Amino acid sequence: MNFNSVLIGSPDPDRLAAYYTGLFGEPGMADGSYTGWMIGSGLLVVGPHSDVTGQNAQPGRILLNFESADVPGDFARLAAAGAIVVREPYEFGENGGPWIATLSDPDGNYFQLMSPMGM
Repeated sequence: MNFNSVLIGSPDPDRLAAYYTGLFGEPGMADGSYTGWMIGSGLLVVGPHSDVTGQNAQPGRILLNFESADVPGDFARLAAAGAIVVREPYEFGENGGPWIATLSDPDGNYFQLMSPMGM
């Protein structure tokens, strides 16, 4: 098997598409009300979903993790582009460890920047 994509369902997919375009640039896919960006080898897609209304009431239930060799640098770039900051970069663990930063989209879905494992 190979992980293929993530679809973020939204009651306002146009708003999310504009938000993620501001962070990740022009989408590589726009098909009706679905918009997607290739990030590494995976596709991030936003679109409508009949079961989704309002804000995400449990944003920590599923965290999308984006690998970054420079979490503080990529965090600064995304924050400057308008990313909603939940937690600024920090090292995970008592003796240092991988860097993690948590951000959110306008629907309240969390995503994180994480150092590659072993860094």
